[in-house]
Amino acid sequence: MAPPQAISPTLQTSFLCSLALAFLRAGRLSSASHIVSSLPAYPPAPLLRRLIPALASAGLTAAAVRFRPVPGDTLTLNSIILSYCSLRLLRPALNLLRASAKPPWQAVDAVSYTIFLSGLSEQGHGELAPAVLAEMSKRGVPFDGVTVNTVLVGLCRRGRVDEAASFAEMLVRGRAIDSLDVAGWNALIDGYCKVQDMATALAVVERMRTEGVEVDVVGHNSLVAGFCRAGEVDAAWGIVETMKADGVQPNVVTYTAFIAEYCRRKEIEEAFSLYEEMVKTGVLPDVVTLSALVDGLGRDGRFSEAYALFREMEKIGAVPNHVTYCTLIDSLVKAQRGKESLALFGEMVSRGVVMDLVTHTALMDWFGKEGKIDQVNTMFQHALSDNLTPNCVTYTVLIDAHCKTGDVDRAEQVLLHMEEKSVNPNVVTFSAIINGLVKRGWLTKAAEYMKKMQEKGIAPNVVTYGALIDGCFKYQGQEAALDVYDDMLRRGVEVNSFVVDSLVNGLIKNGKMEEAEALFQDMSRRGMFLDHVNYTTLIDGLFKTGNMPAAFKVGQELMERNLLPDAAVYNVFINCLCMLGKFKEAKSFLTEMRNSGLKPDQATYNTMIAAQCREGKTSKALKLFDEMKWRSIQPNLITYTTLVAGLLKAGTMEKAKYLLDEMASSGFTPTSLTHRRLLQACSESRRVDVILEIHEWMMNAGLHADIIVYNTLVHVLCCHGMTRKATVILDEMSRRGMAPDTITFNAVILGHCKSSHLDNAFAMYAQMLHQGLSPNIATLNTLLGGLESAGRIEEADTVLSEMKNVGLEPNSLTYDILVSGFAKKSNKVEAVRLYCEMVSKGFVPKVSTYNALISDFAKAGMMSQAKELFNEMQMRGVLPTSCTYNILVNGWSKLRNGTEVRILLKDMKGRQFNPSKDTLNFISRAFSKPGMKREAQRLLKAFFKV
Repeated sequence: MAPPQAISPTLQTSFLCSLALAFLRAGRLSSASHIVSSLPAYPPAPLLRRLIPALASAGLTAAAVRFRPVPGDTLTLNSIILSYCSLRLLRPALNLLRASAKPPWQAVDAVSYTIFLSGLSEQGHGELAPAVLAEMSKRGVPFDGVTVNTVLVGLCRRGRVDEAASFAEMLVRGRAIDSLDVAGWNALIDGYCKVQDMATALAVVERMRTEGVEVDVVGHNSLVAGFCRAGEVDAAWGIVETMKADGVQPNVVTYTAFIAEYCRRKEIEEAFSLYEEMVKTGVLPDVVTLSALVDGLGRDGRFSEAYALFREMEKIGAVPNHVTYCTLIDSLVKAQRGKESLALFGEMVSRGVVMDLVTHTALMDWFGKEGKIDQVNTMFQHALSDNLTPNCVTYTVLIDAHCKTGDVDRAEQVLLHMEEKSVNPNVVTFSAIINGLVKRGWLTKAAEYMKKMQEKGIAPNVVTYGALIDGCFKYQGQEAALDVYDDMLRRGVEVNSFVVDSLVNGLIKNGKMEEAEALFQDMSRRGMFLDHVNYTTLIDGLFKTGNMPAAFKVGQELMERNLLPDAAVYNVFINCLCMLGKFKEAKSFLTEMRNSGLKPDQATYNTMIAAQCREGKTSKALKLFDEMKWRSIQPNLITYTTLVAGLLKAGTMEKAKYLLDEMASSGFTPTSLTHRRLLQACSESRRVDVILEIHEWMMNAGLHADIIVYNTLVHVLCCHGMTRKATVILDEMSRRGMAPDTITFNAVILGHCKSSHLDNAFAMYAQMLHQGLSPNIATLNTLLGGLESAGRIEEADTVLSEMKNVGLEPNSLTYDILVSGFAKKSNKVEAVRLYCEMVSKGFVPKVSTYNALISDFAKAGMMSQAKELFNEMQMRGVLPTSCTYNILVNGWSKLRNGTEVRILLKDMKGRQFNPSKDTLNFISRAFSKPGMKREAQRLLKAFFKV
């Protein structure tokens, strides 16, 4: 028996092509795609003539562009050009088009150019269309009305409608075409409507009529949509009346324009009423109509109904498209329901629905707000792989996400890349960078970006100024912040509630409660709308300064202005009462909150849990945690972080580990903030042994190990003098390719200073400079603090000279260290000189600085000078502590000045301070009769309950 003959390659290829075509006809696209991938690069021409158009029409464009067109075969050429355009690959499409116009191919026709022109139009490059049309004409390819209309649509899509009208006029006058057809006129009408030039759109309609061209349903619908977008719904209904008078019946597009506008206005009931009327008249909804309703429900926060309608669409024959998916995803993201939006995103990918740039950007924004920078970058790369061109908004979201994680260097790289791609940053982009720099304390660099944006002609807005004001309050003091505020007013930037909040909050944090209250009232008198956030900030400040009556009065004013307290306002009252230890009153506010119809949220319970943890009452905190879950309020990352930190601080390690495991199983990934709080809790509990254990647990739980995380770990270790372990962490950073920054070095320098290894501290500073890093004021203050602690303050000149060399100015802490250091060394001349310099610059010394000065004078018996300093500190708003009183009582006792001692003891009792045992001994030695010293001590201790 003869052996079976091998199947010839041509026959095998023919069989595979036939099989692929059969799969395509059956709708089994994945099977067809698999078969096509096994075909040779150059199948026989007759097979290609059948296969390529079938692939293109089935949407398998990536498979279609694997092949070269058959010479002289226009159909295969056009199918491949269409596939390239569908894949947004315009350059290969143009190269193929030009190559095919030359011998031996010569397969180009008007349709080939029209397809490419349509691709240009759809991808926003319509301004290039006239040049392509000119090339077409030069090559002798005749164009028709369809080609011209495609060019007009492309120009109109770019907003260049006047240019489109002039181009059409030129073609008609040059007799390239006889006249515009109805589709050409419609392109111009639609273009003018989209740029909201309704007067010119109506003028085009009139010109159509004079030239004997009847306006069809498409032209009328463009006018309806234009008036709806402009908010002129009555005018749009007027167009509908004109339509009917012209014998043109409204169709689904007409109704959809009205429905979309009603949804945009959140007039959902009106939209559904019109929807029902449309169906009753026999006009069936399409995917656009239903997508508009899904969008409207989403905008109105009615997500369950939106999702139900979304799922109902397929049943009524309107399969959701990329617009429907993207609309619903965008709404969910804006409502902070990111997990649901991710599920829809996964469904889109599995169904092969193309995502647009808006959806990519929305998901990037959500990931950024969640601190998930890796997912932000992945989504950005996904957009690039889909051949989408990132715009200013996309880049800004990416920059903002990096800034939120503290990686401003990477954000700056993205900005440079953005500019290299000729995407111009806007005020939001610069504000994101400036805000990121401000949060890192890099105000000088933030100011440089402010200058750069102004050089580009981009005016800073209220958000930019608000970020700078906030940063100045935190890092440069009140005067610098108010200078920025004055600059803002000079430039005519209108103050809003955001800036008011930055100013009020900054003044409160700087201890200027009266000024904050006065500013708030001034803004209120000027008629500025102050929102819940402004009131909440002021109430919070008043509570924290102990002015409860004023806080309740502001709360009353809030209600009188019909700004009914929301959950946030109640949360502030609850938080402040908890901070003051008034937990019963906080509980009564919780009850009142429920009675007023407001539902306590995560923040409410987190506040009360945090209060119990601060008091060390972890059992009560855990009861609140259980109550929270019983009331169907899901704990969030803050809840778990607060509880675990409280348990670690209390030393209950096993319960803390159990909650950490529960947190991981609930799907929460630790952030850098979680990491910092938990390590600080370990530090405060003196459980130094578990610091590295907790760090390792969080790394295994998915913590993104960035510079912020490592800086926290190094800082906590160094605060306990564990500089050797910190050095091991530095080596680990190096292995990961992560260079230490200024903050890292500051932490290690601090560790060496705390361990009294000053030489190592200065060696680390030298290494920092060697690596090209610039010190900040914290670096040099740490070195000064080390010298002061070691009693070597006389060497401070070296550090001060270095401070001057690197362009840094001493701040309040610098002076506190210097004054205290020289006072402790009894160098009164230098201490007083520095004190006078400090207060002349507007800095207010800390109470510890005053105590050091007063102590130095008291030791020398110079009590009148000590008393003068005591009075002066109170004039500057610095409240004396029990230590201050003990120093003064001891000093006056040495001089046996009973009058001054009695005044101070009375003052102490009024402030609920008790003299120390040493102070009582001083008093008894100074004032008791001979032989009565022990009895005097006993009576004093009994009186002061020491």
